[in-house]
Amino acid sequence: MNTRRIDKILDSRPTSDGDGVKIRRTLGLHRHDLDPFLMIDEIRADEAADYMGGFPPHPHRGIETFTLMFDGGFEHRDHLGHREALRDGGAQWMSTGRGVIHSEMPLAQEGRLHGFQLWVNLPAAQKMKAPEYAQADAAALPQRELPGGARAKVFGGRWQLEGEEVASPLDRLAAGARVLELALPAGSAATLPVPVGESALVYVIDGALAGEQPVQAGQTAIFGAGDALALHAGPAGARLLVLAGRPLGEPIAHYGPFVMNTEDEIRQAIADYRAGTLAQ
Repeated sequence: MNTRRIDKILDSRPTSDGDGVKIRRTLGLHRHDLDPFLMIDEIRADEAADYMGGFPPHPHRGIETFTLMFDGGFEHRDHLGHREALRDGGAQWMSTGRGVIHSEMPLAQEGRLHGFQLWVNLPAAQKMKAPEYAQADAAALPQRELPGGARAKVFGGRWQLEGEEVASPLDRLAAGARVLELALPAGSAATLPVPVGESALVYVIDGALAGEQPVQAGQTAIFGAGDALALHAGPAGARLLVLAGRPLGEPIAHYGPFVMNTEDEIRQAIADYRAGTLAQ
């Protein structure tokens, strides 16, 4: 086993999106070391004023979004006719392909809201495919107890956990991308296999990762080469979002909600949206 070491630590930045929703964002649109991941957004608010505007109808092309909720929820609607409530503990996968127009609006008018939305890049050959959508409630997402009291929840993809392949029903993410929540008690550790050649990232939700380079809440650790992650919790424990996937190594052109491979393709996406043909 060749344990990966931390190459870089990125800070998330406070910003807003949609209709004034406050978030913390980690960008990877032009970072090869996050490939195939493009963006990590954490939504964490105790005050309704920070999220009530939601995300009114908006377009996407060329990406997948993966949304997971810990507290509260959103109602998703799109031009394909999907209308579903994503509640705490659940997750949603949307492969936008050639185009989706959707909205995400909060289910409640008060209380805590906490979750993540990830952007995963689509390979060039799939950017103009038909869009797809799937959702899984909390009860459908597998969880496992690990040695030392750690607990893992598989939100997306397939993970090797103590020699067992554990699969989420949402297991068709582009580039083999995978999403895992890992809770580590104070001072404990867990080891996760991640195949050689894949990107591996860990976002600290709460607590901290201990080691040569401590990683605090709101930071993302980018790991280097190897075939395993050895994760050690600090004295307050650690709650982590672990991401892995195969890097695409393709050029990226980006404008707002569109991610393509060339500037010409971006201009075409904008023209299609203005003409009302993006999602046709």
